Amino acid sequence: MNVKTNDNQVKPLAATSSRSRSIAFTALSIAIMAVSAWITVPIGPVPFTLQMFAVTFAILVLAPKQAIGAIAGYLALGAIGVPVFSGMRGGIGVLLGPTGGFLWGYLIGVTLAVGLLALFRRRGIDNFAVGMLCGLVFTAVAYACGWFQYMFVAGVGPIESFLVTVAPFIIVDVLKIAAATAVARTVIRAVPANR
Repeated sequence: MNVKTNDNQVKPLAATSSRSRSIAFTALSIAIMAVSAWITVPIGPVPFTLQMFAVTFAILVLAPKQAIGAIAGYLALGAIGVPVFSGMRGGIGVLLGPTGGFLWGYLIGVTLAVGLLALFRRRGIDNFAVGMLCGLVFTAVAYACGWFQYMFVAGVGPIESFLVTVAPFIIVDVLKIAAATAVARTVIRAVPANR
């Protein structure tokens, strides 16, 4: 069956539904990221959230363009004031504030992680260890950006910044990455055409 588009070209229905499915998966991932940010345990200037789980899950389940689109869309919504960031906050002030480096780091980290994952998948390697590696690469980049911006904005030294922004989260985030990898592998088996 064919569908007419606005410019009078005829496209197969499968292509239209595939594009709709891609948009739906990307939008759903943005929603999951927002909800995971709202689940917050404040322990200091940087709260515990479920974002590392949600973003790692998106990296592993979505196609590369979808994953990058989801994190870019999430950041754009937050930047214009939609309360999608931790503590139900939004606005450019969050991105420029002491913990905003983590958010910018998400975009850079996702881009690197999906590129790495694509390299492995092209070689036919897609297992739990690869998922963990991609999650760890993403997290390391987010940590580095968050650490640097906190140091710069809060006016503290590198060791103090590390102790506030990275050290308390390492073990918990590795567990979140492992859980996201396990869940993502289950979803990929259930919905194999998504990638």
